[in-house]
Amino acid sequence: MSSSAKNGRVFWTAAVVVIILDVITKQLAVARLLPEHVPHQIIGDVVRFTLAYNPGAAFSMSLGPNSRYFFGAFAVLALFILWRLYRTTEPGDGTRVFALGLAWGGAAGNLVDRFYSPRGVVDFIDIGYHDVRFWTFNVADSAVTVGALLLAFVLWKEDRKALAIAAAEAAARDEAPFSTS
Repeated sequence: MSSSAKNGRVFWTAAVVVIILDVITKQLAVARLLPEHVPHQIIGDVVRFTLAYNPGAAFSMSLGPNSRYFFGAFAVLALFILWRLYRTTEPGDGTRVFALGLAWGGAAGNLVDRFYSPRGVVDFIDIGYHDVRFWTFNVADSAVTVGALLLAFVLWKEDRKALAIAAAEAAARDEAPFSTS
């Protein structure tokens, strides 16, 4: 199998698995976590499942009644950009491709909710301690976050490598006995 084909397998497998897990867990949350906003303890008070709908974007940002359409369009743009980044990734760069697949799958999972439900994206994972709680989120949000962090790490490593190569080339030019510069 070529490296390019392997990239595709990694990207699409990550994306599809995230979408499937996201859709299934959201369906289970809607069916079993009623009524809304009532916590169900999973690991004491630290991890709870609490059904909530988010009509806005990350951290419940809202632009009013048109949030669904605005953030839906933004998600489509993000999907296109992530797909283009995947398409321009060097063959065999599995970590970068996996990160992009996670982010793409997460963005697609939340986009499905935006168009499926006028109430907004289904969130249900509730982490914190007593009154100190993180924003309620879902599998898609987790995939986007992990994918973005992993991609940032990969890009940071690429940047450090490029700087090291540039520094080594500059040092080699400065040490050349018959430099033409």
